[in-house]
Amino acid sequence: MASHHVVRSIDRADPEVIAALRAAGVATAHEAAGRTGLLGPEIQARQAGAVIGGSAVTVSCHPGDNLMIHAAVEVCRPGDVLVVTTTSPSTDGMFGELLATSLRARGVLGLVIDAGVRDLAELRAMGFPVWSRAVHAQGTVKASPGSVNVPVVAAGQLVRPGDAVIADDDGVFVVPCSFAGTVAASAAARTSAEAAKREQLARGVLGVDLYGLRPLLEQLGVRYVDRLPE
Repeated sequence: MASHHVVRSIDRADPEVIAALRAAGVATAHEAAGRTGLLGPEIQARQAGAVIGGSAVTVSCHPGDNLMIHAAVEVCRPGDVLVVTTTSPSTDGMFGELLATSLRARGVLGLVIDAGVRDLAELRAMGFPVWSRAVHAQGTVKASPGSVNVPVVAAGQLVRPGDAVIADDDGVFVVPCSFAGTVAASAAARTSAEAAKREQLARGVLGVDLYGLRPLLEQLGVRYVDRLPE
């Protein structure tokens, strides 16, 4: 029989680093990390404008069974983000208003789940942000063992307990604690550079000139003509 664990103690990402990554946003942080760390696009924000950044508490569940989500609540701390996966693909509604209420009482910032959620209107009304594979009213049971705070794979991305998790309208980004500070510094530099580029673009400078793309276009055989021959 496979062993199952609820790990109580994990190393969490530095709160200042998480705040810097959150300020940068998912797209910039992903670029700063060498275009790594994104969960697949099937994980969608279920509310507009929500932005969170925290440390991952990971959950591995049997599909259609949310027992281990309940078990995970006990080990969550303020500033955590719950990341839930299932051992085989699932879209069942494994999370809803009551679990969100329990997580909020523990200071959890939001949920990322590679499965389904339900009670969406209530989740939006209470302002508890979720990113999920599906919205599905299909109910679940509480019967099967799993694990909490073990490495999991969510939408193709490895997520370790304590990893920094940033989520916004663009998706979900994850980076290991050991690399998060480096990525945050790179993201800040990118943000500063983008501000300067934004000013030039607003003045009417063309992207092909700003980025020095005209020689590349010529090298690739792209020609400017006034009209195509009839």
